[in-house]
Amino acid sequence: MPESAALPILYRDADLVAIDKPANLLVHRSEIDRHETRFAVQLLRDQIGQKVWPAHRLDRGTSGVLLFALSPQVAAAVGEQFASGSVSKRYLAVVRGHPAESGSIDHPLSRQRDDYEFQGERSSQAAQPALTHFRRLATTEIPVAIERYPHSRYALLELTPVTGRKHQIRRHLKHIAHPIIGDSTYGRGRHNRYFAEHLGCQRLLLACSALRLQHPVTQEQLALRAPLSGEFATLLERFGWPAQ
Repeated sequence: MPESAALPILYRDADLVAIDKPANLLVHRSEIDRHETRFAVQLLRDQIGQKVWPAHRLDRGTSGVLLFALSPQVAAAVGEQFASGSVSKRYLAVVRGHPAESGSIDHPLSRQRDDYEFQGERSSQAAQPALTHFRRLATTEIPVAIERYPHSRYALLELTPVTGRKHQIRRHLKHIAHPIIGDSTYGRGRHNRYFAEHLGCQRLLLACSALRLQHPVTQEQLALRAPLSGEFATLLERFGWPAQ
């Protein structure tokens, strides 16, 4: 995102503001990425002239709906909804291979902590329950031998995580051998390089396209949506996949 560009605001009222987070933008300062100087929290604060509190998090490479509260009390109330699983989340991802038309990935995930996160003696390293539902939206096959097959297959998935473990969608898709394209940690390097070098797509192809939740103050139902754009939208058009 150009430094002079404003963050796209999807929704704003007296209590909440939602943006369409660009890929490769950190939500807040991180010890892991100390060299970074631009963060969504800082940019949005400067843009609207008001302090903001993230209500949830998206990985750096993930784009899409990112919700902020305009007070710590509202942030806590929204955070409780995310923790209880009452927030409906819809993601889109481009993956290697052709998964089943629909299914569920019910696979516990070990807890992953940031390097700076405190770990007491009672901190558990045991795997936590994790559940993700998916639905296949479109497929394609290209006549390029990236691995041992003469053709390479890809699919567009809609994903609904029920739990909220760190990197859950990325880890779950790796678990079923359909990793996300552009995922340098859990993906396949050969496919990532092909998309970057031949298809002009150098980002993680994962986006939070929609959130549904109850407004913590007015109690109204909010439906927040972020249309795909940039490299992600261009790739869908190139593959002849319908806009999502």
